[in-house]
Amino acid sequence: MIDHTTLITYVLIVLGFVFIPGPATLLTMARAASSGTKVGIATGAGIAAGDLVHTGMAIVGLSAIIATSALLFSIVKYAGAGFLIYLGIRAMLDKAPIALNGGAPPIGAGRAFREAVLTEVLNPKTALFFLAFLPQFVKPEHGAPALQLAILGVVFVLLGLVSTVVFAVGAGRLGNLLRRHPAVVKWQGKVVGTIYCAVGLRLALQER
Repeated sequence: MIDHTTLITYVLIVLGFVFIPGPATLLTMARAASSGTKVGIATGAGIAAGDLVHTGMAIVGLSAIIATSALLFSIVKYAGAGFLIYLGIRAMLDKAPIALNGGAPPIGAGRAFREAVLTEVLNPKTALFFLAFLPQFVKPEHGAPALQLAILGVVFVLLGLVSTVVFAVGAGRLGNLLRRHPAVVKWQGKVVGTIYCAVGLRLALQER
């Protein structure tokens, strides 16, 4: 099973991801601001459901690779580390627009949930993120890789859901803050980018 040190490190890194405003957070807040807290929570739940789908796909693909070849798994881990570093650099350089439109027409919770699920499932960057991120914390010598991947994926989804609910409930105040202070969104890209790069470098430094 996953050792406590690895799990604690993983949880702290994931908390850094999910509680810094990103695309999923901004979508949730936009829905909550335009259609109410219930719709915002439904959007967050839809994003979480989509992430569960990506977790399942990552488990199937990565478990097969691990079972087939330790060398291939090492290649996947290093490729994933490189991809995370790339994402980090892009996040630090990209300009993040404020995507909070409180004047958008309201929609129902059911539609918001379905649209969020579809948007998340069809996002190739999310699929690549799960394939790159989860293996960094899997240690085949600690037991079934599929079970480790499942635990890591579920923890990520649950923490993400908690964060989107928190942001949905506070969408009014947080939305106003982000609109008045665009630098908040600008700096979140730099912070998230730093976390991506740190996770990407973690494996290279640990394996040498």
